[in-house]
Amino acid sequence: MNTRVITTLALAFSGVVLADAGHHGHIQALANENVNPSFDLVHAKIEKGPSALTFQAEVTANIGKLKPNVNGQLAGAQVYSYVWPTSLDSEAVGFEKGQGILALAVTAHPDFDDTPQFDENADGDKTNDGNEWHSHWVVLTKDAACPGGLKVKDIPEGQTPKVPVTWPGLPIYLDSPGYAPEFTNDTLTVDVPTQDLAGSQDFQFDAVTSVLQVNASVHNPLLCVTQVQDIASGDLSLPGEVVARH
Repeated sequence: MNTRVITTLALAFSGVVLADAGHHGHIQALANENVNPSFDLVHAKIEKGPSALTFQAEVTANIGKLKPNVNGQLAGAQVYSYVWPTSLDSEAVGFEKGQGILALAVTAHPDFDDTPQFDENADGDKTNDGNEWHSHWVVLTKDAACPGGLKVKDIPEGQTPKVPVTWPGLPIYLDSPGYAPEFTNDTLTVDVPTQDLAGSQDFQFDAVTSVLQVNASVHNPLLCVTQVQDIASGDLSLPGEVVARH
């Protein structure tokens, strides 16, 4: 998708009234032959069970099969992501209140590791797992310096804002909670313990597939959205609603 669509993504959270929920709270989308099947969203939902919320995204085929090429360094490294933007406040997961768009993201990036507390590939080394799909909470904000107009919010040098206990230490509003993503041929699911959301179980959401990139200068803006592959709702109106699992 082009920059205009990405700009729409940013503007969608600027005080606009959220759209009504889709059928039974789910988001249904038509397949788009112009989007790679691995990123072509056709369905998204969030279901609540007794102790966890299950975030789900479905694509045309081969979800999670594509990952970024190795860049060889952090500067300029790409990040592939499946993202659920939400109407939740940033304080729901341990950041300070009102910091931006809170989203759950499942990402892969071979050039760096940002989950220092977890060993996703089970090789005994917690610092070499970036290329394995893993989960994050991110806070997104607008920034005209980014090609897509959005970034993971930076933490300015010298500031020490409130962050979750699993914050990986990077100077951005990014948390590494360790939720294990599960892939089938076309579906991705992530279970989020209800207790991790400060009791918040009723909110609206959307689903997005996107590419982010580390700034070549490795300075603010550190991690920019550079391309949006697909948006489940088409317009980032957050029409999805959390529903009870049957």
